[in-house]
Amino acid sequence: MGYKEKGLLVVLSGPSGVGKGTVCKALRSRESQLDYSISATTRKPRAGEQHGVEYFFKTKEEFQQMIDQNQLLEWAEYAGNYYGTPLDYVQNTLESGQDVILEIEVQGAMQVKKNFAEGLFIFLAPPSLSELKNRIEGRGTETAESIAMRLSIAKEEIEMMSHYDYVVENDQVTLACDRIEAIVTAEHCKRERVIEKYKQLTEVDE
Repeated sequence: MGYKEKGLLVVLSGPSGVGKGTVCKALRSRESQLDYSISATTRKPRAGEQHGVEYFFKTKEEFQQMIDQNQLLEWAEYAGNYYGTPLDYVQNTLESGQDVILEIEVQGAMQVKKNFAEGLFIFLAPPSLSELKNRIEGRGTETAESIAMRLSIAKEEIEMMSHYDYVVENDQVTLACDRIEAIVTAEHCKRERVIEKYKQLTEVDE
């Protein structure tokens, strides 16, 4: 039988305002092999949203069952609704040979690492805290108190950098994407990922 390499689970996280969504969107537009992880949620679908496209829409009972049966890589409650990453979707996509990117907050990434340690964990860092502050202020949706709180949390999250495999500075979106793609390419060339393929090439038929 031919050898088929599994895909990589790429976990991209970092402080609020660092540009995770922007970088993730740019990566998806330029890398066809990179599948976006679809989350499960208990909130109601919005106009135009489809089950299995934007989200897997679940009842609270169904979501609780997923929690109880350890079917989620990570989950959290926000504004009265539950959100989480289904383990079976990620595993099936990886088994097909496709890479999966998961854009997530730092606390969620730590949950994923506990449940799926073989993932590739990339911390997206701001060039500086002052630049991060500028980006958050640029949204025009935050109060001064909220901005101060986000920056305080960001400092704590930056200190968790040691739990990640790589750190990518998001100074420019294009450059950040280049660095992430280079990391993914290098990971696919790691000895432990390709050694089985080359063992098969050297097998001699009896």
